[in-house]
Amino acid sequence: MTTTLLAFVIVLGIVVFVHELGHFLAAKAVGIGVPRFSIGFGPPTPLRFHRGETEFVVAWIPLGGYVKMATREEEGGVSAIEGGSAAGFPPDRLFENKPLWARILVLSAGVLMNVVLAWAIYAGLAATGIRLEDPITTLAAVDTAGLPAEAQPLVDVPYGTPILRINGDTVASWNEVRAAVGNPTSDRLRFDFGDGVEPVIVRIPGTNIEARSRVALAMHNLRPARIGSIVPGSAAASADLQLGDELVRVGPDTVRFWDEMVSRIRPRPDEALDLTILRGPDTLMVTVTTGALDDRDFFTNQVQRIGFLGVGPDEQFREVEFTIPQAVVEGGRQAVDGVTIVIVTVKGLVFGRVSPKELAGPIGIGQLSGRAARAGVVPFLSLIALISINLAVFNLLPIPVLDGGHLVFLLLEGLLGRPVSTTIRLRLTQVGMALLLALVVLVMYNDVLRVLGMR
Repeated sequence: MTTTLLAFVIVLGIVVFVHELGHFLAAKAVGIGVPRFSIGFGPPTPLRFHRGETEFVVAWIPLGGYVKMATREEEGGVSAIEGGSAAGFPPDRLFENKPLWARILVLSAGVLMNVVLAWAIYAGLAATGIRLEDPITTLAAVDTAGLPAEAQPLVDVPYGTPILRINGDTVASWNEVRAAVGNPTSDRLRFDFGDGVEPVIVRIPGTNIEARSRVALAMHNLRPARIGSIVPGSAAASADLQLGDELVRVGPDTVRFWDEMVSRIRPRPDEALDLTILRGPDTLMVTVTTGALDDRDFFTNQVQRIGFLGVGPDEQFREVEFTIPQAVVEGGRQAVDGVTIVIVTVKGLVFGRVSPKELAGPIGIGQLSGRAARAGVVPFLSLIALISINLAVFNLLPIPVLDGGHLVFLLLEGLLGRPVSTTIRLRLTQVGMALLLALVVLVMYNDVLRVLGMR
């Protein structure tokens, strides 16, 4: 619980601070007065200090932050949650008296900083680490259970067929196969195969994230059922299985590849099984009593009892190391992919292709943060990058109160040659506040249901 709470504070604190820092630096650069810089909303905590004209505070409601800029205009509902006074700032330092380009720059700077943060994290991870790729792109089989009807033609692809291209792009690893299947930018997937097998076209909208995920998880590559690791004290260790053993039969059922072996074991918890294995030139029969554990289904969230041996595959991963320029390019690619996925998801929500049940609030983000922190530095930093991208795109939504809503007002000002009236902005801001409150209620409701195991 402590790890989860601390991880949540760090994740949210970093992405909010960077966002507001963008607004702050841009405002300072164009000469706008900034009476307050706040992390959080509501009354300030004792964590507050002044530096120059600006009061820096940490507020009690940790659901965002804001930079209060000097302005004589009333901001309606926003002024109720923001502090700081514009009194004492000369007219030439007020937000509304700055050129249109300067105000657009200030409002856009937070979003840009969030994208830059994600880019920097992805580039840093690429530069300092080695990416492991599964080089096997040969398709072994496709599960029929849970597979969308549109993807059924994949089931007929012969065992052991190499995948050459997806949507015209050559795939050189199973990582690239999965990434291509999950790519939301196309409403179809064209698979080009080797060995003279005809192409298969699967028409699933990129916004249908669940269906795309089901296709990716249903596809299995031809990784040998060869043991590469054994968990001490596991069923495999007790049965004296050895590294390099290749399983060819579970009971009467033939095993051709690793995932097929797993599928034979999963339905048989606490069960004695006869395994046929190849150990060098010898074929041996080994009897093993499987272990059992509770596993939560990725899609249904239902818990089921499954069997396991306690072995890992003999993975012949390919190491990919980036130079600094390559890392910068890779970081940019991952940031763009992240922005694309979030935009497609938002579009899917608007047009009803993505269920609002998928939205997560502070509790959900906290749980993800805790799991990522426990998984290690790389997953934790990757989550910060992902949340930063989500915050950037969310803030660009054309909802008054958010940056996107204010940008719409400025764009209308540029088109009309005059500012949108204060009365209209006030009323639309009140509508925007109501929409945001409704969204907060929805995501909190989703979070509570997930905690109770009802979603």
